[in-house]
Parts: sequence; C-alpha cells; structure tokens
Amino acid sequence: MSDNLSNALNQNWEDKQILVVEDVDTNKIFFDAALRRTNAKILWAKDGQEAIDMFKENRVDLVLMDLQLPVMDGYTATKEIKKIDPKIPVIAQTAHVMSGEREKCIEAGCDDYLAKPIRLQVLIDTLSKYLS
Repeated sequence: MSDNLSNALNQNWEDKQILVVEDVDTNKIFFDAALRRTNAKILWAKDGQEAIDMFKENRVDLVLMDLQLPVMDGYTATKEIKKIDPKIPVIAQTAHVMSGEREKCIEAGCDDYLAKPIRLQVLIDTLSKYLS
C-alpha cells in the first residue's frame, strides 16, 4: 500500500458528520466501507428531499450528493442546501461524466465533483480538502 493511501485511510474525522445522499445500495456499501475507517458519523438520505430535511435537522460538515436521485434530483437539493448554508461543502458524485456535467454541478453550487466509479484514494483526498 502506498504511503498516500495509508495516510488517506488514517484520517480521523470522529468530530465530523457527513451526509451521504445516495439511492443505490451498492454505492452505499462502498461509502460505508470507505468512510468507516475515518470515524466520521454518516447520515444517509435516499433522495433530494430527504437530504434537505436531514440537513435542516442535523449539524452536517459535508454533503456527498448523488445527482441522479428519485423525488428531487441532486442539483435541486444542492441549491436548496446552499440557500440554508452557503458555506457547506457539497461534493457531487455522478456516473454521468458528459461534457458540461461538471459545469452544471458547479452552477448548482457544488464545491467539487467525483466521477463514478469513485476510487477510494480520490474520495478521501477530496473529502480531506474540505474536512481537514
């Protein structure tokens, strides 16, 4: 294992709360496994509306937002969350990496962007920028 990866996996975010907005179970399993070692507290929402409700009810340090969601998509949910707290880091995650997608994410208020399939190293590095 490279030093970078072992450093990434040694993040201790026990005082952080991450809201993961994801409707696909296999992706949930990945995030759960990836984030478990960081000791961060993870909140799960399965659609955009649930994400907004959970954001209002909890102290959240970062949002990991899927863009293709039932009920309300991630773009709309991001805009609503940013209205509540413009400073909250929102990281989009999407399997759709067509041109223009990144711009659309940034336009909606996302601070960063992860393309699926997400590599563990990239996930931890990206979260570190906002949580460390």
